[in-house]
Amino acid sequence: MDWMIYGANGYTGKLTAEEAVRRGLRPILAGRREDTIRPLAESLGLPWRAFGLDDPQALRAGLDGVGLVLHCAGPFSATCAPMLEACLDQGAHYLDITGEIAVFAHCHAQHARAVQRGIVVLPGAGFDVVPTDCLAALLKRAMPDAASLVLAFEGGGGFSPGTAKTSVEGLASGGRVRRDGKVERVPLAWKWRYFTRDGEQRSAMTIPWGDVYTAHVSTGIANIEVYMAAPPSTIKRVRRLRLLGPLLGTGPVQRFLKARVDKNVRGPSESLRARTDSFIWGEVRDQADRLLAKQLRTPNGYALTVTASLGIVARLLDGEPAKPGYHTPSSLMGADYVLGLPGVQLYE
Repeated sequence: MDWMIYGANGYTGKLTAEEAVRRGLRPILAGRREDTIRPLAESLGLPWRAFGLDDPQALRAGLDGVGLVLHCAGPFSATCAPMLEACLDQGAHYLDITGEIAVFAHCHAQHARAVQRGIVVLPGAGFDVVPTDCLAALLKRAMPDAASLVLAFEGGGGFSPGTAKTSVEGLASGGRVRRDGKVERVPLAWKWRYFTRDGEQRSAMTIPWGDVYTAHVSTGIANIEVYMAAPPSTIKRVRRLRLLGPLLGTGPVQRFLKARVDKNVRGPSESLRARTDSFIWGEVRDQADRLLAKQLRTPNGYALTVTASLGIVARLLDGEPAKPGYHTPSSLMGADYVLGLPGVQLYE
């Protein structure tokens, strides 16, 4: 099966392409601009294609003969829908590395169409949301009657440009939690609390992480909150942003903030990725308020995104039967999938 990395010239796309070559894989590298895609492909000895997502006819031509797309060009709020539509039209499996709740919901809404076309649709094939989704599924397996789920993470190394721009877009939307099965909007940094890592306390605030959507699909748990570790000073600053309200979503403010990202954010270097890791907490409670907790230590989030997404690609390329339709990482790969990825450790 021919397969493609779209957005291969971006921070995460390039890392994934390089690792794919190290594994003996030969993806087609693609993106909007020939002047960035072609030199990368030629340096790796890979085929390439250049096409944008705003012309449906050109997009479908760009996917000609492709059986799987690993979509790495964010923000996915703008790029998911056209690429997914083209994959449905062409009958190509769709994977991406999003963490955006609205994107998960859009992909889930295409489940029946994906089944009809015989393809897998799996957004969130990277650090968003493979380790957290698998941890949620492991907790659900250990406590089948769990009524609530809390997930939290601490990541080192900083953001890539794409992740930073996605965070900018999310400022105007506030937070999200799931209560009684429904995704509800809450203020930025709605709650904060402490988690323990290696005997030390970590403060953390609620964020609209993708698991607010996906963990419910994976586990059926009706009440879900996701936290990100941050210093108390950062939490206070985020809470003050509530005062700006809708202003954060206006065009001029968004353009200004994204321009700042373009100017200042490059993504963690190879050495920084190598010396930083991530830590993930998971807690479930049942109706009797019994608590079960597990934790994961993983490599740097971008390193894990590369190995996690390529592992899912390999599963589909190997021809092993996969039930078509919308999937979360754990529903396709199993709750234990994350435990087989390099550098991942489970703590109970």
